[in-house]
Amino acid sequence: MTPATTKPTTARRDPAKTIRLVLWTLLGAVVAAGLVWYAVLTTNRPAPESQQPAARAQLVREDSHRLSSPAVEKAQLVEFLDFECESCRAAHPLVEDLKKEYGDRITFVNRHFPLPGHRNSGTAALAVEASAQQGKYEQMAAKLFATQAEWGGKQESQATVFRGYAQELGLDLARYDAAVADESTKERIRKDAADGTALGVTGTPTFFLNGKKLVLDTEAEFRQLLTDAAQ
Repeated sequence: MTPATTKPTTARRDPAKTIRLVLWTLLGAVVAAGLVWYAVLTTNRPAPESQQPAARAQLVREDSHRLSSPAVEKAQLVEFLDFECESCRAAHPLVEDLKKEYGDRITFVNRHFPLPGHRNSGTAALAVEASAQQGKYEQMAAKLFATQAEWGGKQESQATVFRGYAQELGLDLARYDAAVADESTKERIRKDAADGTALGVTGTPTFFLNGKKLVLDTEAEFRQLLTDAAQ
């Protein structure tokens, strides 16, 4: 009698185990991609300072950028902004008009709040700060907003582009480069962002009028608030 041929036994797969393995593999890939993306976003950006307690936060510091100097100050309007923020760019012409209209009674103050989702917002803030050290804060700020569509949203560093703007503005490039690389320049931006976070800023632009955070619906409402404050 011919012995029965024994077929090799094939291990049965556990469908549930297979699904779990696939899910864990996908999860690992997502986490790894997230870490890479975070590294890309934070490269060459001012490192965030540990959040300060609200008691230490200052709405306006001695070295904050005051864009108007009224002989008799009736109010202060503080704007936390991000030069890569499209809403900040859209608001810029209005703020400039308001500054012309109310700048003789209201002190307009700008502070930095680079958003983590904007790859070059910190680099742009550094360019503005370096320009400010040569008296060209407003000129560089205006240049960045005017050209935002050309450099905003890009993942590669735009530092060289910003340096080109500095050259167009007639800045001393050696001094500009030194200021961009100076840790104290980065620290100034960190302090602005830390103050903003402690004061409840979560997006840009965010305005404070006489210390009160504004929630604005219309341009007319914004203008009326300034009119009332300037009286």
